[in-house]
Amino acid sequence: MSVSTLVDDVRAELAAIAPTRRCDRLAEISALFHTAGAVHLRGRGSVSFHLDLASSAAVRRAFALLAELRVPTEIRTYTAQSFGRATRYQLHVEGSETALGVLAEAGVLGADHLPLDRPPGRVVARSCCRGAYLRGAFLGSGSLTGPRSPHLEVRTPTPAGASFLRSVASAEEVRLKVSERDAYARAYAKGWEEIEGYLLAAGVVDAVLALEERSVIAEMRSEANRLANADHANLVRTAHAAQRQLDAARGLRSSGALESLSSPLQDAARLRLRHPAMSLRELAERASPPTTKASMQRRLAKVVELGER
Repeated sequence: MSVSTLVDDVRAELAAIAPTRRCDRLAEISALFHTAGAVHLRGRGSVSFHLDLASSAAVRRAFALLAELRVPTEIRTYTAQSFGRATRYQLHVEGSETALGVLAEAGVLGADHLPLDRPPGRVVARSCCRGAYLRGAFLGSGSLTGPRSPHLEVRTPTPAGASFLRSVASAEEVRLKVSERDAYARAYAKGWEEIEGYLLAAGVVDAVLALEERSVIAEMRSEANRLANADHANLVRTAHAAQRQLDAARGLRSSGALESLSSPLQDAARLRLRHPAMSLRELAERASPPTTKASMQRRLAKVVELGER
């Protein structure tokens, strides 16, 4: 599964969750506006709002939520100016009395109808509301990368918004970190455990199972590569050791010194001369009498010591 497919699957699964409680709808709308919303002052005290979203699934979810809350909306599209020129989606809301009331109830606006950096605590007082807020935040501006160096990130326009998201996640036993950039702040998690915790709290199940499966496969591949590398290193060391033993035995034989060695050392040297590629265990089994691998290793080490003098 590619990264883009994984993110799309997560968004699609989140967008398919249709909360039935008003408090959950308000919490999800609150998160969407606090991560992807903008306010437009139009003069004479009138205002309008829009959500700028990356996926059609997210904009459909936001449209349905606002419709359920009796807020009229309009969906528009445009082409992003960034590399790839992807289609972006905007959901426009006129500042009607109904819309202003709903957005104030959702903690997007204060009692004076001015934008809030973060919603009041009442919006996420229940666990179900906190899950809805985490869901809306990811739909609004969430990203997910992996499988190597996994990283989940939700951007917010202000540091207060990122800190609030961290506190919501913490209440659901999910640890997020916060950092600031020039144009935005972000709440993020690194590592599959925290990422899966966030997604599960937001209501994602199928994508988390896919993540776990991929994590297991990646771990198995890593272990297989580690063992293969270890086996290769052992083979290289064994081959180098055998070559030194062979060179030493040949040197002792050509100089006539082989005959002056003790019987066990002569036997070991001649075995290596006859069987250059055999392992120590195989040589030990062919010794007369047969001996242990450790004993054969000590004998050949002595042969190398004498042959390299």
